[in-house]
Amino acid sequence: MFANPALLREALTHRSAAGRGGHGSNERLEFVGDRVLGLIVAEWLAERFPDEQEGKLGPRLAHLVSRPVLAEVAREVGLPDVLSIASGEVRAGVRQRATVLADALEAALGALYMDGGLPVARDFVRRVWGPRIERQIKPPKDPKTALQEFALARGWGLPEYTLLGREGPPHDPMFRVGVAVPGHEGQGQGTSKQAAERAAAADLMARLHEATA
Repeated sequence: MFANPALLREALTHRSAAGRGGHGSNERLEFVGDRVLGLIVAEWLAERFPDEQEGKLGPRLAHLVSRPVLAEVAREVGLPDVLSIASGEVRAGVRQRATVLADALEAALGALYMDGGLPVARDFVRRVWGPRIERQIKPPKDPKTALQEFALARGWGLPEYTLLGREGPPHDPMFRVGVAVPGHEGQGQGTSKQAAERAAAADLMARLHEATA
């Protein structure tokens, strides 16, 4: 139970059902939840695989917080049935879109964190993501490698990465990177340019799989 039910209502409110300018939508909580999820999963992976270095932990993290996995988890916990979405958007199938479900799950996690703190959010993530961590016997293929192979197999050439911005102080930067193949684009962010590129590649791979599903 939420001590502050308003947080849960906000987490379950899609922009289309919010006020003007998106006021009251789940976008702010999604912003929080994205970072909380990354921290919890990174912490967990470092604990679960103590002998692995960043080169192997990074692909594990990228996979576990990727849009397809988030959308899958959202469906498992029943988020599509409780999201508040404008009727016109519902008819357009927005309720089942992977991007919408992934964002809503991150918002719900942000609400859990804001309401009960990190231990509550951690308990939820470890319970729901547990089977996925256990299935990761070997690190998944790096998203950049997977995207490159996907693009080359279709004769598109190499993906093109672009640094879109850098924010934050020098000791704690946040990079935003875009990546493109013919007709498709993705974006990602991370605390290093390399991490942002992996996140962008994972985002674009999710979009490509969604477009060809």
